[in-house]
Amino acid sequence: MNIVVLDGYTLNPGDLSWAPFEALGSLTVYDRTPQELVLERAKDADVVMTNKTALPSEMIAALPNLRYIGVLATGYNVVDVEAAAARGITVTNVPDYSTYSVAQLVFAFVLHHCHRVAEHDLAVRAGRWTAGPDFTFSLFPLQELYGKTIGIVGFGGIGRQVARVAAAFGMNVLVHTRTPNLAPEWTAIRYVALEDLLREADFVTLHCPLTPQTSGLINQRTIGLMKRGAYLINTARGGHIVEADLAEALREGRIAGAGLDVLSTEPPPADHPLIGAPNCTITPHVAWATAEARGRLLHIAADNLDHFARGAVRNKVG
Repeated sequence: MNIVVLDGYTLNPGDLSWAPFEALGSLTVYDRTPQELVLERAKDADVVMTNKTALPSEMIAALPNLRYIGVLATGYNVVDVEAAAARGITVTNVPDYSTYSVAQLVFAFVLHHCHRVAEHDLAVRAGRWTAGPDFTFSLFPLQELYGKTIGIVGFGGIGRQVARVAAAFGMNVLVHTRTPNLAPEWTAIRYVALEDLLREADFVTLHCPLTPQTSGLINQRTIGLMKRGAYLINTARGGHIVEADLAEALREGRIAGAGLDVLSTEPPPADHPLIGAPNCTITPHVAWATAEARGRLLHIAADNLDHFARGAVRNKVG
């Protein structure tokens, strides 16, 4: 097989091995591929692997040898799956590789909001503790998680892992999902309507897929339902939030803050409304990117291709 990776850098900036793919065929890896170079680089490929480089219908139609598209991510909206199916091209993705890493970042945001570790460290380095009259000081009111309520929107693998961690902290767990899971493991949580979750939760964290129903889910109206002291976390998709509405709410102090790992445009423009918004912490879409999660992704993607080569497709989408 002639295998071409269009944008391998974010998955593997050099700390992982491409050996699992090299064992399956002739491998060419590009760090990044501009859209105008996709056809040139993939023209002889039997297999194309892509993370964020788009493969629309016209490009799929122009690649005569293509038999397989492997998405190096869970979301596969960068591929025209219907056009691929019409050509008999198999498309796969990689689900559930980053569950633990994403849940970990959720609680990094939560604990940042509760303790503001970085700001206190900077104050100590600036001499404020040394010069202080007391054995301690705090820059902000500190919060204990025990007894607080977390509201989880979407209850797939990541949402469930967030619930487990929240329970370990002694938090109350509310869940809004299309498919309530009534298994014994989840008897301690409460399934509620979205409006009730927003009204009751001290922390709201989004873990649902981006669909027409969830696009703009967090907007002026739904933010207005939240507690004034609530904290919003989004590690799912930027399109869940009407970003101008959230920026206005943060400026007006209608909620306490937000922790965001995703934005609607990535990378964001310099004038993005949430960059510089008060009490808004933004990380550059890194929840998935621990070395462990990336290694898991690479091996699952290679295993998907190995199964395809042996006639037993795994993780097919569409």
